[in-house]
Amino acid sequence: MTHPPGPDKRRAAQTPGSAPDAMALPSVFAVAKMIDHSLLRPELTTETFQAGCELAARYDTASVCVRPSDVAEAVAILTGTGVLVGTVVGFPHGSATTTTKVAETRELITTGAQEIDMVLHIGRLRSGQTTYVQDDIAAVVAAAQGRTVKVILENAYLDRDQKILGCRLAETAGADFVKTSTGFAGSGATLVDIILMRSAVSDHVQVKAAGGVRSLDTLLSLLAAGATRFGATATATILDDLNTRHVEGRQGSGQSQDVAGTTVDDIARGDR
Repeated sequence: MTHPPGPDKRRAAQTPGSAPDAMALPSVFAVAKMIDHSLLRPELTTETFQAGCELAARYDTASVCVRPSDVAEAVAILTGTGVLVGTVVGFPHGSATTTTKVAETRELITTGAQEIDMVLHIGRLRSGQTTYVQDDIAAVVAAAQGRTVKVILENAYLDRDQKILGCRLAETAGADFVKTSTGFAGSGATLVDIILMRSAVSDHVQVKAAGGVRSLDTLLSLLAAGATRFGATATATILDDLNTRHVEGRQGSGQSQDVAGTTVDDIARGDR
């Protein structure tokens, strides 16, 4: 399948007169390979879903994250493009039985899913049922047979200690990522949560920010705080902005701001 060209990644990465490496914006290619283009909204039509896969191919994102019923078609569209196909398990509430989550995972990897974003059992985590939560995650990790597993905590419903506990249980269970949100709760990724989650796990586990990542400046602030993967629907807006800044020789906005209005400097000073 032929895909129309995306931004000029080579030119963006080599713009003359850019700031020194420590200050420079990341390349368009590097940021694209941190984005999971999200196609999870229940109202998406087949045509909109297909267009989203084409967009992900055009911008060469890390992956698409699609509804389970769309995995087979996403694989057909994206095979050979370098864009992985990811999907969700136990989504969005996390309250399916472990047996159901395992069955979903097995079916989806058989269909061609290469990444699994699972929702842990939020209520059991809030209840302190750590063995249940850890075993639930571990069962999905085993069923994924080496595919990348990201564990969604749904931070909107958790206090600080529960977020830390969820991260540590996910790591012990063998997950590859911990993830902030489904995008369907009352709030999404914040700088405070990314810093907390990054500190709660070892370097073997990465952090994915999802929910509210709608601008380049938000993405860059969360990247500086420790996130390495981003769930986003505003993929084109983010990457086009980055490409424009490279071409024009501009850097960031000068302020690392999250969706809740807290800066990295605020956190360093203990203001939040």
